[in-house]
Amino acid sequence: MGSLGIVERPHAVCIPYPAQGHINPMLKLAKLLRFKGFHITFVNTEYNHKRLLKSRGPDSLNGLPSFRFETIPDGLLETDVDVTQDIPTLCESTRKTCLPHFRHLLSQLNDAPDVPPVTCIISDGVMSFTLDAAKELDVPEVLFWTTSACGFLGYLHYRNLIDEGITPLKDSSYLTNGYLDTVIDWIPGMKDIRLKDLPSFLRTTDPNDLMLDFILHECERAKRASAIILNTFDALEHDVLEAVSSVLPPVYSIGPLNLLVNHVSDKDLKSIGSNLWKEEAECLEWLDSKEPNSVVYVNFGSITVMTSEQLIEFAWGLAESQKTFLWVIRPDLVAGDAAVLPPEFVRETKNRGLLSNWCPQEQVLAHPAIGGFLTHSGWNSTIESVCSGVPMICWPFFAEQQTNCRFSCQEWGIGLEIDNDVKREGVEKLVRELMDGEKGKEMRNNALEWKKLAEDAASASDGSSYLNLDNLVRQVLLAKTAKD
Repeated sequence: MGSLGIVERPHAVCIPYPAQGHINPMLKLAKLLRFKGFHITFVNTEYNHKRLLKSRGPDSLNGLPSFRFETIPDGLLETDVDVTQDIPTLCESTRKTCLPHFRHLLSQLNDAPDVPPVTCIISDGVMSFTLDAAKELDVPEVLFWTTSACGFLGYLHYRNLIDEGITPLKDSSYLTNGYLDTVIDWIPGMKDIRLKDLPSFLRTTDPNDLMLDFILHECERAKRASAIILNTFDALEHDVLEAVSSVLPPVYSIGPLNLLVNHVSDKDLKSIGSNLWKEEAECLEWLDSKEPNSVVYVNFGSITVMTSEQLIEFAWGLAESQKTFLWVIRPDLVAGDAAVLPPEFVRETKNRGLLSNWCPQEQVLAHPAIGGFLTHSGWNSTIESVCSGVPMICWPFFAEQQTNCRFSCQEWGIGLEIDNDVKREGVEKLVRELMDGEKGKEMRNNALEWKKLAEDAASASDGSSYLNLDNLVRQVLLAKTAKD
């Protein structure tokens, strides 16, 4: 596998959307392709490249001879602040400014004497400007939508929702008057889905809303891709995957990537990381001292922001549940302010709570001490929770997290939804139910069944996702090289 020479080795350029939850799965996919014999160029934005060096160390992105890192600018003003950039602004900027820089990078790669010619491009689904560059080079272009299949299907129906006059909303009262409870019964693969369960960018009164327009644009361009990749597995989202496949180019479900990447045996390759904040591994030692299934893990991901009031309600709800917890609080978790917890809360919970800025989440979720996960329902967090057999309390923030929450709670039986208007009594009640209640036990059993199905999908002998990855490589990524 590793014996291909420079000339023969296929060369995949992988470019994620520049946010933590998009970089992580793309890096896993890039490692799998490198393990299958590809030369990899992994393209970060200059801003995130600097953040990675800061969190992982000055030599962390030196790469390997056949796995290299390159950068392009994201078009936004330079800043040294260590936070996720404003998503709408970033979406607009990447869409409008990145293509010339990407073209230039591809040209440099194809002129480099020590790098094989670019043979395919794998780009984040919302970085579709790369399709134009792939067409000019006449190479296959695969779009990797890092959402769930159900979230992606929701986006694909935005155009129909607009055509039906369902969105944009008539006025802001429609956000609170029960309109969002309207059942949409005509989306294949999504039975009894409510408007509020669909990705949240449709909750706008502005027909020219930037994110609505951005999603419509990216979904339309998805039709031009050589293939679509989704980080899911057939048993989990079978009906939804069939619905997506009926309207788009070939769709390959190749998840969970965090299980598939376990097949990579190259230690140097495995050691390449993608955490934009410095991970605090001490939390794993702390978990070692806890009883099995006794700890609530709390992490709202890399983008979610909340108010100081919401933070305090979560804090006191956790305190009053009397449960042991590990809570990841990013420095930028509170909108426009520092995330500061009441000193009385810190005092009261010091013997059963651990606070961390960032942690190695996959290892935390896989730890036997973890009994439940209070999450924002981002797709990486959801699929990692499924792989670890851990049930969830879901507090979705934006985008397709609402859809992931709905499917976790209603379809897969592994989640409890918490009210958006969070109150400590609600947090306390759900945490107790999750950890000790009958519903919690039922969810834990369901989660363990899904864990087994996820492992089956990633199995190296006949797993559906393992075979799909092989088919993707053979039928799409190497198809042109084989013909030439």
